[in-house]
Amino acid sequence: PEEAPTRALPPEAVAAMARERGAPLVACTYTEPTISAEYVTDLAAAARRSGVRTVIVSNGYLQEAPLAAISREIAAFKVDLKGFDSAYYRVHTGGELAHVLQTLRRLKQNGVWTEIVTLVVPTQNDSEAETRALARFVRDDLGPEVPLHFTRFHPAWRLQNLPPTPVATLERCRRAAIDEGLKFVYLGNVPGHPGEHTYCPGCGGALVRRVGMATVETRLAGGA
Repeated sequence: PEEAPTRALPPEAVAAMARERGAPLVACTYTEPTISAEYVTDLAAAARRSGVRTVIVSNGYLQEAPLAAISREIAAFKVDLKGFDSAYYRVHTGGELAHVLQTLRRLKQNGVWTEIVTLVVPTQNDSEAETRALARFVRDDLGPEVPLHFTRFHPAWRLQNLPPTPVATLERCRRAAIDEGLKFVYLGNVPGHPGEHTYCPGCGGALVRRVGMATVETRLAGGA
């Protein structure tokens, strides 16, 4: 690390930068923010005192005490749930699925806005049975309104032998999750797809339209 260019960035400096630039949020992501859980907690606390909210993008591999500390300071926590099979988790991440599921349950107990992203990898975690099991976990343990995002895989690093995820596979995953009772299911890494939008669970009308990272239309007023 000492050979890489770095600079000191105290939590208060991050909060001041966000305020000066008019940014309502600070996102802690890339690489895994829980590696520096103490710094992230201090950063989120400083940002909150300045009127800036903090969001976490994480693999969800965090013990109870530091998770509770972070939960008191942040606005939202997004977990990359890599799949819903213990063996898959061990092979591809070296970790245990059960620990990530426990983090998700604890986030609910802590009252933290939570979203889940699952990278759908062809032939690895894309079966309908696994998708439905994952959706049932979200529905029963976290609640049907927790957003679930299925994102498209592109070959890289150790999985360059696999093709990009077919869009039809992502659409099947989304339909299965909705069939299991989830109200907000999205597709990611497919810019321009209707699965990027937020729809009313009651009437089915489009409430928020997106293209990639951009929001192009919102029909919400005061959050409703």
